[in-house]
Amino acid sequence: MQHRPLPLPGLFLAFVGGIAIMVLAGEFWLGLSVLTIWAASLFLTPREKDTQAPPPPNALFQTDRLRDFLEPLGLPYLVIESGRIILANAAAREVLGGHIVQQDARVALRHPEAVRLLDREGGGQAIVRGLTGSRSIWHVSLLPIDATSTMVELVNRTAEADISRAHTDFVANASHELRTPLASIIGYAETLIEAGGGAHITPETSLRFLRTILRESKRLQALVEDLMSLSRIEAEKHELPPAIFDLGDMARTVASGTAALHGEHRVNLECTDAPLPVRGDRQQVDQLLRNLVDNGLKYGAEDAPVTITLSRLDNDQAEMVVTDQGAGIAAEHLPHLTRRFYRTDPGRSRAVGGTGLGLAIVKHIVERHRGRLDIRSRLGEGTAITVRLPLQGDAGDSAPGHRAG
Repeated sequence: MQHRPLPLPGLFLAFVGGIAIMVLAGEFWLGLSVLTIWAASLFLTPREKDTQAPPPPNALFQTDRLRDFLEPLGLPYLVIESGRIILANAAAREVLGGHIVQQDARVALRHPEAVRLLDREGGGQAIVRGLTGSRSIWHVSLLPIDATSTMVELVNRTAEADISRAHTDFVANASHELRTPLASIIGYAETLIEAGGGAHITPETSLRFLRTILRESKRLQALVEDLMSLSRIEAEKHELPPAIFDLGDMARTVASGTAALHGEHRVNLECTDAPLPVRGDRQQVDQLLRNLVDNGLKYGAEDAPVTITLSRLDNDQAEMVVTDQGAGIAAEHLPHLTRRFYRTDPGRSRAVGGTGLGLAIVKHIVERHRGRLDIRSRLGEGTAITVRLPLQGDAGDSAPGHRAG
């Protein structure tokens, strides 16, 4: 127990006052009475209370402080008190809706796995599938605050799962595509060996076998080259190339080379005389255009040319359109054409030597060059694939993206 300090200044003033009355007024008893009462009053003054009150329990976790702390965070956070959500930051309200505040947590989350986690004492973690959509995957963590309050952290793992699934599908598809020509090569080679190097089969059959082996070997070579090309492009897709070249000059080179291989009547170039300087990798853009022209030649009408049209748009972009007059593509296939190994007609694609990677390569080249890809087609009318690239001075201003449809 603390002892109260003596009020020495007050006692001194009382003493001086009493002496003054005794001396000046000549009233000894009056001065003594005043001195006594004054001194006694100093001890009757109530003791000052400590102005600094002790902090309330769990002051760190007060709702206002938590709201200020959690609101700007990018991850969704919920604070639950006695089974009811008393706080949800902006990210949580965007994911689950603003109505969840003051709602029962079990009703707000509406998922058996999440409800089981809420009932678990001492916190914990769980993977919840389908919380915000049929394909969504969330990592949910329950963090106790005190006896009645808990914090819930939600981490979206959907994109990671999609990437992992895409990688798995890619490996499976690539393995299948590689296995098919390898099986043909091995089968025909074994047949020739078992026949004694071809001595016991006719020259025509032997020649047919060798042609099949050569065709499948070239198909395998093309597939490996496209896989390596796609890998290189994906590794560089965030790096904008520094070189500047004329898109029209490159298109004329591609058109003349293709015409020399397939005939003048198969390729038609319509190009503006004005220069079309673009910032990019000339080799990759050359590959992009050759892929589109090759697709037009493979799937277009044999008696109609593939047309390359180059023009300058008003928004400082160069537009390149490759058009064929083939059978066209059904609307339901258009959104999927840039997926790896996607084919609208697998049998025909393999028959004409397609690897299923051409448009996937085109898409990634367009993305690297901050351009835009658009595919339009109608059954019986043909297909037009449009690529727009920023002209010099605008290459760094456009966001990468593509649209098929």
